[in-house]
Amino acid sequence: MLNTLWVLFFVVAASSGLYHWLILGQADIFSQMVQSLFAMAELSVQIMIVLFGTLSLWLGFLRIAEKAGLIEKLARWLTPLFTRLMPGVPAGHPALGLITLNFAANGLGLDNAATPIGLRAMRALQELNPDAKTATNAQILFLVLNTSSLTLLPISIFMYRLQQGAADPTLVFLPILLATTASSLAGLLAVALVQRIRLGDPILLLWLGSLLLLLGLFIASLATLSAAALNHFSSLLGNLSLLGVIALFLWAGWRKKQALYDQFIEGAKEGFDVAKNLLPYLLAMLCAIGLLRASGALEIALSGIRWVVDSLGVDNRFVDALPTALMKPFSGGAARALLIETMQHHGVDSFAALLAATFQGSTETTFYVLAVYFGAVGIQRARHAIPCALIADAAGISAAIAVSYWFFA
Repeated sequence: MLNTLWVLFFVVAASSGLYHWLILGQADIFSQMVQSLFAMAELSVQIMIVLFGTLSLWLGFLRIAEKAGLIEKLARWLTPLFTRLMPGVPAGHPALGLITLNFAANGLGLDNAATPIGLRAMRALQELNPDAKTATNAQILFLVLNTSSLTLLPISIFMYRLQQGAADPTLVFLPILLATTASSLAGLLAVALVQRIRLGDPILLLWLGSLLLLLGLFIASLATLSAAALNHFSSLLGNLSLLGVIALFLWAGWRKKQALYDQFIEGAKEGFDVAKNLLPYLLAMLCAIGLLRASGALEIALSGIRWVVDSLGVDNRFVDALPTALMKPFSGGAARALLIETMQHHGVDSFAALLAATFQGSTETTFYVLAVYFGAVGIQRARHAIPCALIADAAGISAAIAVSYWFFA
């Protein structure tokens, strides 16, 4: 699918270039397209320099947390919840610890680091699968929660905003937190409905009820703030959360008398290896997206969507960010490239760029995750995984639009 999509970008760009040249008489369109190719290639390298540092930094701290036993403790705390959501997984099974570690990496926005951990978790769940080609209920729930993009600290998005010159990279913290919560709850409820998980179980009621109550109180308190106060609070909470997580990891490692520096270096080396493998993919997608924009093809498509939205009498400001949302279920690299291109074209702190960043943080590469996670263990029958994952995506997109108008419009 990704190969077809990438080639299609170039075909559409070439067709649009010919249209602008032969029909509209814009002879300089091809010069703009070539300039865009080189500009995007240069931008890819600039982004990777920051990405090397960011991934290495956070995987270094994550290694300290893992060696200090924080992940193991979290797994023990979550065992009562997981044993009810995944009754087919025995208490204490290694899969529960790996699932927790995967969610921790996703929560920190380290999606590239979360993938290898998630694959290990899926293989552990496959050991309990009586039918090797059909997804179990536990595997489906794990996959849907992954595709719901449960992100507590969107580090990667902060990094992209920082690289593009944002005055406050953490400005999107609260919108992403609210939107990703909506997508995760929608995905969980969709799976629970299909699998007939007993949501009336006292433990589940306590967990989910507490979460919904806290979220409701949080949103109610935010509703009393002005737009300027919302932005300030989002920035403050984002920065405090980042520093708080680092302090917690270091404190836990110090208590366990770990060699903190050595553990950090070990994890940072892994981050360097993960980051360097991303450059070819980022380069390929950024160049293709830049070519689409330079050829005028992207603007033609957005104009058509904008016309439909205008005819319905709806505020059309969200349309400029829509390509990121529509691309995310299919390709994380393409969506990342569209996010960066939107920041470049409209300005890093424009409404379109802020909404695109919120889209990026509250949705996931549904079809990619499904193909990689299920493909790694040979599952061919996904059962209800795709419909439930798409419900989570739709909830995340809708929530992202709503909270972005609330915070940034």
